[in-house]
Amino acid sequence: MNRQTLPIIDLSSLVTENSSHRQETLLSLGRAARDIGFFYLRNHGLSRQLLSDVQRVSRQFFSLPLSEKEAVSMINSPHFRGYNRSGVEVTRGQHDYREQFDIGAERPAITNSRSPAWSRMQGPNQWPQALPELRQQLTVWQQHMTLVALQLLRALAESLSLPAESFDELYGDYPNEHVKLIRYPGRNLSQSRQGVGAHKDSGFLTLLLQDEQSGLQVEVEDGEWWDIPPIEDTFVVNIGELLELATNGYLRATVHRVVSPPQDKERLSIAFFLGAQLDAVVPLYPLPPTLAQLARGPASDPDNPMRREVGWNYLKGRLRSHPEVAARFYRDYLVNRGEE
Repeated sequence: MNRQTLPIIDLSSLVTENSSHRQETLLSLGRAARDIGFFYLRNHGLSRQLLSDVQRVSRQFFSLPLSEKEAVSMINSPHFRGYNRSGVEVTRGQHDYREQFDIGAERPAITNSRSPAWSRMQGPNQWPQALPELRQQLTVWQQHMTLVALQLLRALAESLSLPAESFDELYGDYPNEHVKLIRYPGRNLSQSRQGVGAHKDSGFLTLLLQDEQSGLQVEVEDGEWWDIPPIEDTFVVNIGELLELATNGYLRATVHRVVSPPQDKERLSIAFFLGAQLDAVVPLYPLPPTLAQLARGPASDPDNPMRREVGWNYLKGRLRSHPEVAARFYRDYLVNRGEE
């Protein structure tokens, strides 16, 4: 691996049983997930047509009149689903200049008033009436991305000398799968360039489809940021907090951010987050001694500590990022916690 260059992992070598490169690729995967927490994924099995279709329909959504997009605004959803205009989401107390559309697994809302606050995150999506193709394309996309992410998650378990199915119990029957369409508008030099502020992702894995516009940066060491340029027909993959917790910090959930494009440009990203079942609790998995001695412990931000209870870990992130939704649908929970 050259300086400031992410490794490229070939998924086809991991899922082909008779591949002569499988063990070598497993070693490369384990090193990338530990040393940087980010890598490119190629030969993932998704067609160029599917990649093109999901980008096309995403651009069509963002081109809709503002009234059509705000008809499915996230402020209407206790499940944190729907549209946010640029500047609404907050990271580390600062506004993110990106507009976005979020969906999750399509499930009925939990209406039991005795259920924990995090259970409110489960529920139906909102879909724009003016673009019915969006639901069709994103449903197909979510299904394909889930299969790719699970293949990768099981390969990661093997790279840790664990059984391939080790993380399946956490994933469960009702996992928190999440798709986010993101458009970063151009910003001039006198404006904030925070497309999205520095953060870690909370799930197992994130798979990101970039367009041709750069902007993603990864903090490989304190204060040392690498640019992660787009590479055609690849995803950028990063490790989430669940895997950092599960391996006592052997695997690395790395801080990253997006810098806004120049004023005459824009950037389109499509992120898929593979998460765990909301009622799961993350155990500490027994790694071989040779790996366990290299575990650094979870690197938790004291202002945003990680929790092993999956639902609570997800909820705290959503509440911090979406204060308007928090104030509308979670005020009782915030009051009880003394946060309002």
